[in-house]
Amino acid sequence: MNNLWQLIKKGNSSSLYASIGNLILVVIKGIAAFTSGSGAMFAEAMHTGADTVNQIFVFVGSILAERKPTSRFPTGFGRLINVFCMGAVIVVTIMAYETVLEGIHLIKHPSSFQTLGFTIFSLVASMATDGYVLLKAIREIGKETHSDKKGLNLIPFALKNVRQASPPTRLVFYEDLVATSGAVLALGAILLTRFTPLKALDGFAAIIIGLLMVGVAFRVGYDNMVGLIGVSAPKEVEDKVSQIILVDPAVTDINKMRILQEGRFYHVESYIELRRGFTLAEADKIKAKIRDNLLAYEDVTDVTLGIIEDDGIKDWQPIESSN
Repeated sequence: MNNLWQLIKKGNSSSLYASIGNLILVVIKGIAAFTSGSGAMFAEAMHTGADTVNQIFVFVGSILAERKPTSRFPTGFGRLINVFCMGAVIVVTIMAYETVLEGIHLIKHPSSFQTLGFTIFSLVASMATDGYVLLKAIREIGKETHSDKKGLNLIPFALKNVRQASPPTRLVFYEDLVATSGAVLALGAILLTRFTPLKALDGFAAIIIGLLMVGVAFRVGYDNMVGLIGVSAPKEVEDKVSQIILVDPAVTDINKMRILQEGRFYHVESYIELRRGFTLAEADKIKAKIRDNLLAYEDVTDVTLGIIEDDGIKDWQPIESSN
């Protein structure tokens, strides 16, 4: 039981906070949508419902992905989180489809609605809750990318570097960014529909929110499809790993190196060149020391090193970022 609790504590905190917050919001929004008849409110309720299911999926997946490698699965379970995120994408897509259909229906058959006060309350509560979770996700991006950015400087950094974060953190970030924007859009549409003759705006708002959900599904689906296939580590991780290797005075060059990303973890495979004159026993000790240094780097879980004698040719050239 203690091991299970330790595993749960390693789960992605952003998805846990998001699932709890959205579970409360989906009840409030559901009541508001039912009592008001607003299409934008219905879209918000569907979106929050999808987010709740997704983030529960992702939190469970992030826990299972933390399991230690076994003899049957020697590279660990890091890619399990990608599988769970793909399941979340299916849920978002289905609910987005239903939301767009409801929006089309309301454009053709606009309806008036009541309970404006409770509807506004539910959307303000949504903006506050989703905004808080979005900030948590931004902090998580900073933590996972080992950034020293603080305060408002962390926001542009997170927007630029979100692709380097773990799959669950990316999912929470994208979903709550859309959720916060969607709540603002829904509030504007409801007020305009209520106080102007433009009754079809409610349906258009529902369609836009549905399309935003499709955008999230596509972005998250693509990222996790790439993760399932197997993707190389970001340039920043490659640079850090190469620095750890080359800082050893016995190392003259990196002959070859491959860093594979598994979930939020990295597997390093490399051939390193050592100065001439070492005995086999001395070279083994150097290799073991470098391996330990690499494993001490957070998120590197597996290292395979080969050693060769310096050939006098400079092989290692850091790959330029493709971003």
